[in-house]
Amino acid sequence: MGMVIFVDNIFIEGNCYSYGFYQEIMRTENEIGIGLFYSKTPGIGGVIRQQVEDFIVSEMTNRTETTNGNYLIAELTKQNWDIHHLARDLSRILRISQKRIGWAGTKDKRAVTTQKISIWELSEEELARVKLKDVELKAVGRSNRKLSLGELWGNRFKITIRDIGLNADETRFRVEAVSRELENGAPNFFGVQRFGEIRPVTHVVGEALVRGNLKDAAMTYIARPFPDEPDEFRSVRQIVWDSGDFKEGIKIYPQKLQFEKAMMNHLVAHPDDFSGAFRTLSQNLQKMFLHAYQSYIFNIILSRRIGKGFLIHEAYDGDIVCFKNDRGLPDTSRLQKVTRDNLDGINNLIKRSRAFVTAPLVGYDTQFAEGEPGGIEQEVIGELDVNLSGFRVPDMPEVASKGLRREIVIPVKPGFTVETDEINEGKTKVVLEFSLQKGAYATTVLREYMKN
Repeated sequence: MGMVIFVDNIFIEGNCYSYGFYQEIMRTENEIGIGLFYSKTPGIGGVIRQQVEDFIVSEMTNRTETTNGNYLIAELTKQNWDIHHLARDLSRILRISQKRIGWAGTKDKRAVTTQKISIWELSEEELARVKLKDVELKAVGRSNRKLSLGELWGNRFKITIRDIGLNADETRFRVEAVSRELENGAPNFFGVQRFGEIRPVTHVVGEALVRGNLKDAAMTYIARPFPDEPDEFRSVRQIVWDSGDFKEGIKIYPQKLQFEKAMMNHLVAHPDDFSGAFRTLSQNLQKMFLHAYQSYIFNIILSRRIGKGFLIHEAYDGDIVCFKNDRGLPDTSRLQKVTRDNLDGINNLIKRSRAFVTAPLVGYDTQFAEGEPGGIEQEVIGELDVNLSGFRVPDMPEVASKGLRREIVIPVKPGFTVETDEINEGKTKVVLEFSLQKGAYATTVLREYMKN
């Protein structure tokens, strides 16, 4: 992994950190499969989300709404809300099924986010009666087409990094240096939001589902406690984790853990029907478990590639690349294997941002690379003992995944300003502004600048 261990410090890809600092970073990131940094410049440190307003996200789509259609389209601005919990509360308030509510992408919870949602057969007057804290809903038109996951082009970000303990000149120097190192893009890791920021268990649940251990999957989601959780959540989870007593869990779980309570209610009424318990959740959330497990494996494969010296913006013999579509986005349905004969031509397309190297999001019908890149993929699959056929999930075939490829680089060109931090005396702040293609995570860009 490009790492040399000393007595008091660790040297990572050209950077020297205290051993404790390194351990804390790697403890968190190893849980989600990220093993290293791509850039060599020392980070600026600092913190994000000191205020909710420090993290602003706006969705980019190509939709144009009309005045007709069965779906009401609304612009949703929210903060401190997970979209799945919000959809559940909206369905309760409006007295409609959650299936009538659609959105194009999930957004950060602790952020100010703006996106569109669609609601089947709802009037503007009914929408106007919705009153929820930190939620603003504004009707913007109608459509005959539901908003669906993956429909967006990307997201625009304006992010403030605060509490930086460097002077303005040194901060500016490091930000500029990292930007130069990332001029061809940043690693397209899945960020911590994919797995659960406070309680990263989503991929653990997904692995249990793939292995056919539905009881383990349900218990992990319902009750596995994590040290960073609020005490009121961790303590009640621990009771159910130790006892397996779902009746008691229903009594003591706070209402905020509504998904877990719904699953326990089902299991009290239908003991051992663990697939049925998962079906009390929205299908989007059910699929997120498998997707998170795929994302975890992808992160490990990408980390392994980088650790072995492979550049993320260059193809190698045996790689599989995808091409840019008409909207200017990577199209992973258009794949081509890289051979010695086409290697130079493919790399010329990559330099012009018309082709992208990919790695697998594994499933029951995964297309693996060949050569050294394929060797890395198979090596990771073997070490993790991944059961590819398990992605059919016989007990829950509706969430099955055949697998696909995903580009390993995020094109990113941040603009930035360096200013005095008005909140933290004597400290510096950086305001970064950039756009990312759909499916890319801002936190994977930020970690390269902050290194913490």
